[in-house]
Amino acid sequence: MARVRILVRQGHLWLGLSVGALLLVLGLTGSVLVFYQEIDRWLHPEIAQPALGPAPGWDSPVWSQALHTLQRQWPERQGLWRFEVSGVPGPLAVRYQEAHSGHHAKRVMVWLSADGQQVLRADTWGDYLMTWIYDLHMALQMGDEGRRWVGWAGLASSVLLLSGLAAWWPQGRWRQAFQYKRGAPPIRSLRDLHKLAGVFSLFFLLLLTLTGWMLAWPNETRSVLTAVWDPVATLSPPSVSPSSAPVIPLEQALQRAHERMPQSRLAWFEVPGGAGGRYMVRVQQPGDPSDRFPHSYVFMDPHSGEVLAQQDRNQFGTSNRILNWLHPLHDGSAGGLGGRLLVCGLGFIPALLWLTGLWRWRLVRRANARGAARRPDQRPRPR
Repeated sequence: MARVRILVRQGHLWLGLSVGALLLVLGLTGSVLVFYQEIDRWLHPEIAQPALGPAPGWDSPVWSQALHTLQRQWPERQGLWRFEVSGVPGPLAVRYQEAHSGHHAKRVMVWLSADGQQVLRADTWGDYLMTWIYDLHMALQMGDEGRRWVGWAGLASSVLLLSGLAAWWPQGRWRQAFQYKRGAPPIRSLRDLHKLAGVFSLFFLLLLTLTGWMLAWPNETRSVLTAVWDPVATLSPPSVSPSSAPVIPLEQALQRAHERMPQSRLAWFEVPGGAGGRYMVRVQQPGDPSDRFPHSYVFMDPHSGEVLAQQDRNQFGTSNRILNWLHPLHDGSAGGLGGRLLVCGLGFIPALLWLTGLWRWRLVRRANARGAARRPDQRPRPR
C-alpha cells in the first residue's frame, strides 16, 4: 500500500508540473471570461452610451431601424445578421456572419446606439483582446485541433485532481490533515497551503473540468449521454427555396415566434441573409438555466411566415437537459452574480496549486542535493 501511495504522489507531481501549467492558463483565462462583456465595455468606452429608455422587447420598432442602419452601412453583406436581446437598456449588439460558414467562422461584431440609428463600433471576432482570450481559453488559438487538446487537458486535469486527493487522503488522521502549521519551514508551509487549497476547491474544480471537457468534445459528450440516458434531440436549420416574393416584416416574424412560445423571453433573432435565408428566433423558456444562450428556437419562412421548425426545451429528455446546464455551470451564470464571482475566484486556484507545487518541488530537490553532497555514499531519500 505504501508503494502505491508513493507512485500516486509521483504521478501527481509530474502530471501537475506538466498538465498543471496548461490548467493554469485555462483557469486564468476562464476567470477573465466570466466578466468578459463587462471588461470589453470598459476597454471600449465608445459603446458605453446612456440608455434612452427601457430595453427593446418583442414588438419594439428599434429592431427594424437597427436592421435598416446595418443594411445601409454595409449593403454588400448579404449573409446573416444576428441580434442579441440582452434585456438591458443601452447599445445593441449584433453579429454578422456569411451564410453557411459554420458556427466558429469569423464573425463581425457591431454595436449600435440604443435607438438603432448609429454604428458605434465594428470589430472582427478574434482581432480584439477579449475575443482573443476567449479563443485561447476554448481552443488555445489552434481552432478545432486546439479544442481537442483542451478536451484532453480536461480529462488529464480530472486525473490530476483525483490523484491529489488520493495522495492527501489522511488514513484516519483527519484533524492533522486539515491543519496549517504556522511558522513552519517553507517546505512544510507550501505543502499545507497546496493541500488545503486543493481539498477545499476540489469539488468545484472537478465540476469545471468536467463541464469544460464536455463543451470541448460535444460529439463524444452526446454519444455518452445517448448511451446512458436517451438520444440527444438536435435541430438542423431548415433550408428555404429562393423566392422573389417579398420578405415579411421583422416585427411580424417576431410576433409569430412569440405566439408559438408565449411564456418565453426573446434572447436572439437572425434575419434572412440573401436568397434561401430564413428567420431564426431563439428564446428562453421558463426553467432554462441559460439566459444568454437558451435552447429553444423557432425557424420561419421569410416570405410566408410559416413555421418551418421548432425546438422547445420544455419537451427535452434527460440528455438534452444535462447539455443545457453545461455552459451555465461552467461560467457560473447559473448561480447569478454570486455564481460568477465564485467561478472567477476558482480560476486562480490552479495557478496557486501549480506555483506552490513547483516551489516546493524545487526546495525538495535542493534539500536532497545538499543531503547527497554530505553523504556521497548514500542515495537521497525520496520525499
